[in-house]
Amino acid sequence: MDGFERGLTSEVAERKRAELGPNEIVRGKATSPWRILAAQFASPLIWLLLAASTISAFLSELADAIAIGAILVVNAIVGFFQEYRAEKAMLALRSMTAPRARVRRDGRAVTIPAADVVPGDILLLEAGDIVAADARVVEAHALTINEAPLTGESTPAEKDVAMVASDADPRTTPPALADRHDSVFMGTSVATGTGMAEIVAIGMQTEFGKIAHLLDTAEVSETPLQKRLASVGRTLLYLCLGIVAVVAIVGLLRGMPWLDVFMSAVSLAVAAVPEGLPAVVTIALAVGVQRMAARKALIRRLPSVETLGCATVICTDKTGTLTTGVMIVREVWGADHDKVIDAAAACCDAELASDEHGGVGDPTEVALLMAAAERGVRRSDIEAKRPRTDVHPFDSERKRMSIWRADGVLYVKGAPESVLEKATTGIDGAHEASTQMAAKGLRVLGVATGKSNAEADLHFVGLVGIADPPRSEAIAAVSAARAAGITTVMITGDHPITARAIAREMGILRAGDNEDDIVHARATPEDKLNIVRAWKNKGAIVAMTGDGVNDAPALREAHIGIAMGKSGTEVTREASDMVLTDDNFASIVEAIRVGRGIFDNIRKSLVYLLAGNAGELAVMLAASVAGLPFPLLPLHLLWINLVTDGMPALALVMDPADSDVLARPPRHPDEPMLGRPEWANIIVTGLLQAATTLAVFIWALRSRDMGEARNLAFAVIVFAELFRSFASRSATRVFWEVGAFTNLRLLGVVALSVAAQLAIHRIPATQALFQIRDLNLIDCAIALSAGMVPVTVLELTKLLRRGFAKRKPHTPQAPSL
Repeated sequence: MDGFERGLTSEVAERKRAELGPNEIVRGKATSPWRILAAQFASPLIWLLLAASTISAFLSELADAIAIGAILVVNAIVGFFQEYRAEKAMLALRSMTAPRARVRRDGRAVTIPAADVVPGDILLLEAGDIVAADARVVEAHALTINEAPLTGESTPAEKDVAMVASDADPRTTPPALADRHDSVFMGTSVATGTGMAEIVAIGMQTEFGKIAHLLDTAEVSETPLQKRLASVGRTLLYLCLGIVAVVAIVGLLRGMPWLDVFMSAVSLAVAAVPEGLPAVVTIALAVGVQRMAARKALIRRLPSVETLGCATVICTDKTGTLTTGVMIVREVWGADHDKVIDAAAACCDAELASDEHGGVGDPTEVALLMAAAERGVRRSDIEAKRPRTDVHPFDSERKRMSIWRADGVLYVKGAPESVLEKATTGIDGAHEASTQMAAKGLRVLGVATGKSNAEADLHFVGLVGIADPPRSEAIAAVSAARAAGITTVMITGDHPITARAIAREMGILRAGDNEDDIVHARATPEDKLNIVRAWKNKGAIVAMTGDGVNDAPALREAHIGIAMGKSGTEVTREASDMVLTDDNFASIVEAIRVGRGIFDNIRKSLVYLLAGNAGELAVMLAASVAGLPFPLLPLHLLWINLVTDGMPALALVMDPADSDVLARPPRHPDEPMLGRPEWANIIVTGLLQAATTLAVFIWALRSRDMGEARNLAFAVIVFAELFRSFASRSATRVFWEVGAFTNLRLLGVVALSVAAQLAIHRIPATQALFQIRDLNLIDCAIALSAGMVPVTVLELTKLLRRGFAKRKPHTPQAPSL
């Protein structure tokens, strides 16, 4: 002990620091802001829009070019700041280490920067200190350490000088951190007591440093939405190139001047690009952010809104997420429960809060005082009526504590086996009851009383089972997740018995489940990272929750990392995609509901946009092949795409989620944004819209001049797209079944757009700009009636398809053998 009292000499410490470097968390090579910004443009859809903007400028369509360019800039800025924030996770990790440390140098206690400590230094620890480095305990007086950031354990860990067996023999496997009662770790804090510890690891060699390395090497997954949109972008890119080729060939075969051929082909290619798509996606995700915020979920990366909606696995922490995070008395055993609680409360040092919920001190003692307060027994009354006269504090060897009070009674509590060995009466059935309570995952305390200040000949009063109870809403949420096809996996630092008991109570672990897949106890940061990677390798979309530093690498590796806002550390928040403000598992399931609805809305908006573009292209291509003049001018296409077509698409993403959204299984990770049903819808709708427009155009050409025919065709296709938005709200239900007034924004947008279309036909300035004419009452009626044709056909088709499905005879299938 003399060497420990003296500590290192300044010369030795300086030499070690020069050799080993500072006690700091070092981060790997950071991604430069320029590379993050450049990555925002690494998408086929973005390339397509950039080309459209450039071509529009070349064609002197400056309004089109500026509008597309503005959309791209806004999306790039949003994406840049989201990814740049993720780079702060390592800085947050560094901020959690102790800025100063008290050590013994040259035989005296000194305070130095934490970065200057070296292996061999003797740390001086007391309540409230942040541990500066990993160290071996050499002296402990009721020393407990809050290791939740590292281990996930909900209660402070008791420390003593007795060396863990595997630490004494380096050839054996190191124990889990939660079992290292002879060590303290960087970044944890001293809860109670005092002690000294010899530093054995600094900087990146500490457990904190290992987490920092894992965090730096964890891969940030591309979200399913990003993959799907990239696929759509590639398809559109090939489509545009095909259109240019077809129009160019047809034009050259007809003997058109090459410049006219080029201009026509480029105009059609620009018309094929859904310029409003990035805005629609961004608005849809922003709506999801608002809806999730109302459900206590704050989104840090926009694509995570949709990612959560297709999650197939939720890896969740136990404490505070599935449970309340507050220890309470859940079970009492003994002849008189009131006497058991009274005796336990009389042997406490904690202080209950004024509202009698929570308090200061050991969480188990706070739980005892809360239970006593419910029975009308308060510590203040105990101290006033039965003041303490002597205290035998808890220590790790005795595993119990006792308080001698003025009423001549010794009140004792501690580990059941420790208290029972000193008891001579009241012990019948106690061992069996203790075993049964422990099997339920309860932390069991034995309570006894004595008639002298000596801990001998005690009367065993009873047992108290304490635990962090499950949230009632979380139990329902786990059930809802299972019904939605989502697997819930518990990953915790708690003891396996406790973890499995809670998992069974929550409904996470059921008969027939593989315990090793569903419940992971005593999990290290590397274990958590490997668990997430294993599920990802199986093709799962993984959401991971966490609150401690030990969760940060896994949070970053998961498709969506979810940090706890109340109990979580800054490290986990910076590494996460989403933050729960109420630390509640039920909020995750509600967020999944929103996420699934957002995906549905993005898909329906994309189908609506592309069906409109397909209709415009079909009109122009058919006219070109037939040798007719173009029914629409380039500026007409811009008006349709950015104003008349884009605004309803933005309103569609505001649709509420379907009521059955959680009754469906999760989408397969490889499911495209647009499958065969969606492409069929796009093609059929586009052809229907094109046929209606061309029919009116050709009819008008027979009796009117080309200007009037083009004027009427322009109005028809605009009205057809606007009215068709009502049919786009559902692929199976007609618009009155969806609820005409559940999306008032869409009603307003369609009404305003119809009014705007009629207005540009009336105002001289816009007549000149768009090269259109006034619509008289007859033409207005023709345009509006023709515009109703596509939506009417689409809605009638839904009804006919449903009727056919009802009449289709059911053919029973032979049972599988």
